[in-house]
Amino acid sequence: MASPIESDSLLLERRDDVLIITLNRPRVRNALDVPTARALDGALTELCRDPALRAGVLTGAGGHFCSGMDLKKFPVHGVPAVDGRGLGGLTRAQLTKPLIAAVEGAAVGGGMELALSCDLIVAGASALFALPEVTRGLIAAESGAVRLPARYPYHLAMEMLLTGDPVTAASAARHGLVNRITEDGGALSAALELASRVTRHPEEAVRAARAVARTADEVGPAAAWRLAPPGRCQPVLLLHARLIPPAPGPLRPYPAQWSFVCGRLLRPCSAGRRPCPTR
Repeated sequence: MASPIESDSLLLERRDDVLIITLNRPRVRNALDVPTARALDGALTELCRDPALRAGVLTGAGGHFCSGMDLKKFPVHGVPAVDGRGLGGLTRAQLTKPLIAAVEGAAVGGGMELALSCDLIVAGASALFALPEVTRGLIAAESGAVRLPARYPYHLAMEMLLTGDPVTAASAARHGLVNRITEDGGALSAALELASRVTRHPEEAVRAARAVARTADEVGPAAAWRLAPPGRCQPVLLLHARLIPPAPGPLRPYPAQWSFVCGRLLRPCSAGRRPCPTR
């Protein structure tokens, strides 16, 4: 059954616990207009709210990722941004689950900014990344000028921002901007494989690690330390090398092999019930 969020310009597919989000405007290289931005915002909201989903993959149809804002639609619809969440409902959004960009072809302007807003990037060999806003008298204000200097060597980032020149997938990968390079047409499959490596781990641990890292990157280390000071992080049990987050509902028995991973040990309160923190 199609999601009510799905539209002609945005396709959704559930692959086990991963949501594949496909920008579907191939005639304009998946350029963003306002309806597509709203649909993307809705899809990201669904990803974060649905407990059956553990990660998302953002990609584009027709051999391209996204060419940025649809300039022909701009005079009619305006900027394809969502209040408080930025371009496409993504660049300023506070997501709670990992999002992977599967890039083929062009990731240009706002398209590159969407990719920069993802946690991981997989790219086809012929993919190109560019922030050409300066050539039109603009700046890449929706994460390009903000995130790129921290994700790419500073002087190379400044060259992209100040000249508008593109970089290849190989160059982006060599300098750590891209996680994986695949043969053309293979980015989505590689992104799904990477997602499976993420989602096989305990959800609470993945979400906590992501939250701390994103906060350190975008706010600063001091704010990140406040998320997980010793003895104050959420209770997570280490059980046979598998983290089990606490859950509401009836108490369930746990085997004996567990420990507290946030600075304190746990001991059983009574047989067959949840462990209690030691004082």
